[in-house]
Amino acid sequence: LRAFQTNAGIEMAQNNHIGKERSIPNDPNYTLQWQHQNIDSEGAWDVTTGGLTALGDTIVVAIIENVDLVYSDLAANAWHNIHEIANNGIDDDGNGYIDDVRGWNPGTGNDNVYGGPHGTEVAGMIGAVGNNGLQVAGANWHVKMMPVQYASSVESDVIAAYTYPLVMRRLYNSTAGASGAFIVATNASWGVDGGQPSDAPLWCAMYDTLGTAGILNCGATANNNVDIDVVGDLPTACPSDFMISVTATNSSDNHTFSGYGLTTIDVGAPGASVVTTSLGGGIATVSGTSFASPLTAGVIALLYSAPCANLAALMHY
Repeated sequence: LRAFQTNAGIEMAQNNHIGKERSIPNDPNYTLQWQHQNIDSEGAWDVTTGGLTALGDTIVVAIIENVDLVYSDLAANAWHNIHEIANNGIDDDGNGYIDDVRGWNPGTGNDNVYGGPHGTEVAGMIGAVGNNGLQVAGANWHVKMMPVQYASSVESDVIAAYTYPLVMRRLYNSTAGASGAFIVATNASWGVDGGQPSDAPLWCAMYDTLGTAGILNCGATANNNVDIDVVGDLPTACPSDFMISVTATNSSDNHTFSGYGLTTIDVGAPGASVVTTSLGGGIATVSGTSFASPLTAGVIALLYSAPCANLAALMHY
């Protein structure tokens, strides 16, 4: 190229660049998902559509509620514990949980975690399979989703639910990926309006513990137009650096119905009249911080799949 450019008989020379189509998925209802335009998902998808880190770790998001992952637009991204044999009554992988193939339900002591309209809508925001000609696309076309049911917002139940992804990520870390799961984020699309972190020190400290294992945690703040700095909320007012508190925005990138707070709320994400998967295999138009938070968790997981070996190595530290 330099030889041509310096040749007096040649006016202009350049490399013959190879173009490619932008990563716009063929999912039939993708055009209804304005959220992807607002956060420039297509620009990100030109770099990666999720799945693995640059070092080959399978990226997992833990959804802290039950989710029906049997439907076609979600099933391919359902997490399964490949080190556990279903229904044999044995803790095959030695993680302290028996027959935890699909996730974990601490209330029932088994992996009965499939079901629930709300969680199914949440899952579509994170990881509805993209470019499969079905329904919609999540922030992440290829990411494993691990349901962990929580029995209630009572603090002991909350901690029991978060303990499962903590144990699985610690196991992954200690075995160099031979067991456990590479969970990078959790999502909680529920909470306690007006809850005070000072009344829930163990709950809030759980996020610091998860963070030390390498897990970030997204939480949906209140669906009330109130200052969370003043009125409080659990878990989104928890002061942990590893709790990412999310409010909802509309197509104009403004929040209207949801909580805000200069100190407590970290990010706004699309959550007003967004289109996602629904129970039964269809789609639904939904509104709430419940859907802004999982979109954020999906984006976090997508970042982990960036094709950068140095970044992937840092993740393990």
